[in-house]
Amino acid sequence: MTLRRIGITLGDPGGVGPEIVLKALAGDYRLPEADYVLFGSASVLRDEERALGIHFDFDSVKAEIAALSGTLTFHEVPSSMRTVTKGAPCAKNGLESFRYFKAAVAEAREENLQAIVTAPISKSSWALAGVPWKGHTDYLSQFYRGAIMAFWSEKLKVALLSHHVSLKNALKKVRRESLLDFFLSLHRSLKRIRPGGFEFLIAGLNPHAGEGGLLGHEETEEIAPAIKEARRQGIKISGPYPPDVVFRSALGQSDKIVIALYHDQGLIPFKLAAFDSGVNLSLGLPFVRTSPDHGTAFDIAGKNVASPQSLIAAIRLAATFSSSP
Repeated sequence: MTLRRIGITLGDPGGVGPEIVLKALAGDYRLPEADYVLFGSASVLRDEERALGIHFDFDSVKAEIAALSGTLTFHEVPSSMRTVTKGAPCAKNGLESFRYFKAAVAEAREENLQAIVTAPISKSSWALAGVPWKGHTDYLSQFYRGAIMAFWSEKLKVALLSHHVSLKNALKKVRRESLLDFFLSLHRSLKRIRPGGFEFLIAGLNPHAGEGGLLGHEETEEIAPAIKEARRQGIKISGPYPPDVVFRSALGQSDKIVIALYHDQGLIPFKLAAFDSGVNLSLGLPFVRTSPDHGTAFDIAGKNVASPQSLIAAIRLAATFSSSP
């Protein structure tokens, strides 16, 4: 039987990425059956192994490692790094983490990987390194214009109309044409994942979802018409709902997804509900991309206290989505 191949990137060497990756692979977490490929540099990997007291013999059969069933191989990404600066953004770490991700995406685009799980990167480090993209989804958008940023957990599921842009620019996307395109793209990305599909609950933009036009007109002029047309095309969708209550309606409801109209509108409730178990999920791609919903945690980097639970959830979700017909 041919196993799915899942790439894992080490993330920013100065953050907790390398630590949680090694803990996830070394612990007895019953990771999904797959052939795993770890993207990183040997010097960064070995330094982290020594700090954690963990060592892997790559290219060995995973059955020798409690957490794994399949193979674990190491994809060396050329690097000139000799030492790692922990606990703060820096250019060399930003360039390093970008190269790991770029190499993994190249393999996925060649169909050598069915999924990529990315440990956290620092957007500040990418900027310091001169990387022109603001994160994983932004980089993927150059190849796949319909890339969607979503956040997934058992407690709550959220999809974002816009992600790493200013609030001023995010508001420009709240137009019926952009909204309808987004609804249709999200529906296409998810329809094979769950029998019966998902129901989309749309958050309003203004307080009280505009209060019938008293507090803003976007709901009546842009959002509601897009919802009506999406419903006409067979999508289970409703709203717009007041943004201060819509997330409660989806909490604990496995078949419901809230569509938030800008980044923080969706991320604040999601991280309150599922910070340790949530997964960042890129949709609208020919392969699966997941990552923990937390960042580099520079404040605890190098202290051997970071939890791998969100990364483990990301690996499991990547396996679930990549195995769907």
